[in-house]
Amino acid sequence: MGRAIAERFAAEGAALTLVDVSARRLDAAKAFVRSQLAPGAGFFARRCDVTDSAAVAALVKAAQTALGPLHVLINVVGGIRGTINAPLDEIDEERWDDTFRLNLKGTYLLTRALAPGMRDAGWGRIVNIASVDMAGAPGRSDYGAAKAAVVSLTRSLAAEYAPTIAVNCIAPGIIRTSAVERLPPETVEGFRQRTLLGRLGEPAEIANAALFLASDEASYITGETLVVSGGIPAHL
Repeated sequence: MGRAIAERFAAEGAALTLVDVSARRLDAAKAFVRSQLAPGAGFFARRCDVTDSAAVAALVKAAQTALGPLHVLINVVGGIRGTINAPLDEIDEERWDDTFRLNLKGTYLLTRALAPGMRDAGWGRIVNIASVDMAGAPGRSDYGAAKAAVVSLTRSLAAEYAPTIAVNCIAPGIIRTSAVERLPPETVEGFRQRTLLGRLGEPAEIANAALFLASDEASYITGETLVVSGGIPAHL
């Protein structure tokens, strides 16, 4: 999803900072996204663990040196490490803490680092990525709770940063990513059957939503969660 978002923004002429904890993924994204940039558009890419505060501070300093002020932040970090479905009594304390760290810490650190510059500039957009599992997901109680926290954080930040910075959230359903492609076929089919549209979502469909929320076309929207799920409901 992050790569699709970068490609979509590049197509609109944006200067981009790309960040990934995986050097392999980052190198693959750099090679393609750089070829899509508009003439003269700035580009910076760096491998970084965005759950590490010192690494985030160094990342932001380097990106601002390369590109100048950063006005849009898309937080696309999240997921589950380990078995996708596990009842609560099989989720140990280490997994619980890791899931919350993975889905919240990077969003917290990057927002804290970049929001002051957006306020100084008088304009900014922050888009967080949650999940339809925020509404509750048996077998994924840690992930669902962490994504619900992302939605709550979005609302809190929208109130804190108003009226200068709009902060919104996207709640994807089941999207055709590399992680999904590694799931057992019966699991993927179960997800597909939950949708009203009868198919998985594509990363580009999340990218389109992110572009809208980051644009002036969404200038009167803040504190909201846009569900992009093919009809799977997601309400707390």
